[in-house]
Amino acid sequence: MTTNLHDLSIAELAGRIAARTLSPVELVDALIARVEQHDAQLHAFITPTFELARRQARHAEAEITAGRSRGPLHGIPFGLKDIYDTAGILTSAHSRVFIDRIPAEDATTTARLYEAGAVLLGKLATHEMAHAGPSFDLPWPPARNPWNLVHFTGGSSTGSGAAVAAGLVPVALGSDTGGSIRGPASHCGVVGLMPTFGLVSRAGVITNSYTFDHCGPLTRTVEDAALVLQALAGYDPKDAGSLRWPIPRYAEAIGPDLRGLRIGVLRHHWEEDIPASEDVRKAMEAALDVLRRLGATLEECRVRPLAAYYDVKIIIAETEIFSVHQKDLVARPREFGADFRARALPAVLFTANDYVQATREHRRMMLEMEPLYGRFDAFVTAGLGEAPRLADYRSVSFWQKPSALTAWNVTGQPVLALPNGFGRNGLPLGMQILGRPFGEPTILRVGHAYERATEWHRRRPSLTPGAEAPAVTPPPALSGTVDPADRRLRDRCAEAARRAGLALDEVTLTQLVEGAPYALGMVERLRRDHALGHEPANVFTFPPARLGD
Repeated sequence: MTTNLHDLSIAELAGRIAARTLSPVELVDALIARVEQHDAQLHAFITPTFELARRQARHAEAEITAGRSRGPLHGIPFGLKDIYDTAGILTSAHSRVFIDRIPAEDATTTARLYEAGAVLLGKLATHEMAHAGPSFDLPWPPARNPWNLVHFTGGSSTGSGAAVAAGLVPVALGSDTGGSIRGPASHCGVVGLMPTFGLVSRAGVITNSYTFDHCGPLTRTVEDAALVLQALAGYDPKDAGSLRWPIPRYAEAIGPDLRGLRIGVLRHHWEEDIPASEDVRKAMEAALDVLRRLGATLEECRVRPLAAYYDVKIIIAETEIFSVHQKDLVARPREFGADFRARALPAVLFTANDYVQATREHRRMMLEMEPLYGRFDAFVTAGLGEAPRLADYRSVSFWQKPSALTAWNVTGQPVLALPNGFGRNGLPLGMQILGRPFGEPTILRVGHAYERATEWHRRRPSLTPGAEAPAVTPPPALSGTVDPADRRLRDRCAEAARRAGLALDEVTLTQLVEGAPYALGMVERLRRDHALGHEPANVFTFPPARLGD
């Protein structure tokens, strides 16, 4: 039994623990052995916490033996993307800038998993500050895709996706600001849940974007995602974006069929906006057929083009993450990885007016969804195609093209990502199921029914015990796209950097200039035809504790 524990879901493991046929200590020891056998090729872990896990497992076993079970997560090991604060344990954000950052307190989500009896196996790799791409110039290497070790995991919850797919942990927490839970889920062939904005606390999680950050789980199955969400969801006064909402029993919402549900199909996103590969198209058509057979009524619908949401998200989010790290970018810019700089530095070109106009457009985009929420119970669209090779990544691509994932960070609604096939190179494909705000029970129902009707989630990557990660040629810091004759653009970038307090050398200034045409293009495309009453999405509200005082 021990050799197969890494293949079991949380629900299956919890059943064995409850029946006393599996001890939490036995489970932890088995997964520690698996990490020790396989992580040299995956680079999923930054900080293993094996001794802590063994202590927590012994405590969980004693409580369960005494009849004090805390629920289905009691004794279940988990991993944390290394942006979740852990008291007394390094929380580095995979960055040289935070290489010695030891928090004094746990993040709210960390504490809630501890309260549920879960066992921390370790802190996991991420893109730097949960933002940049796969980087080879950081203190830790980038995580590798278990399905093919020279390919990308998806970002930025890189170690979370790799660790769950490889069976190192049955659940890991990630964060999603523009697809960072759903991208690794799609590329690694696992389930990723981005909850409704405000449902799960972000307190104690290193900020990427105040406006768009979400925290959520990556798991092997949809049922497991429901079990973890149950432990995480709920109001937290420490998070200014947290919302009060009744918390249902999420696992009770899942069922075998979809009769009575109306599902909107956002076909234009994978056929027109970002034309998908033939493999993705076939996988999506097959998935839609499954949903119909399960009893759902499907109808095509349209929202804005993906590029429109991407422009709004980038103007807001890059402005915010630059402000978060401005002090360190001014004091020690070269301590950040090259890819982080390539993403963050062009934000100096965005003005306060651009930011406010983007937040007004953000609110308009959210309101545009309301008629569709009245027509449909859920929506479906494509996830990502097969993962690209790590060596093919270029930093400037972040600025050049929109994402299939980012629109739903703008609308704030919940999204479930799950596997729906494999491409011709043997790598996973994924799809997204979207809900109304706080519609997690419905999208979990849709995802679970689809999962039961298919076998994609049962496939496992093949790994060789004791193997090392194969060599990969690191992507270049500069893409070579800058026209040296364009002195006007370079001077404009240099002046914007100076106003922001940045003293950039030739390489870092060139990184800014490479992204500049695309950042300025977003500003040019941004709609500004707002009426006087069109408020931004981040309108002020009083803290609930002060109302009526």
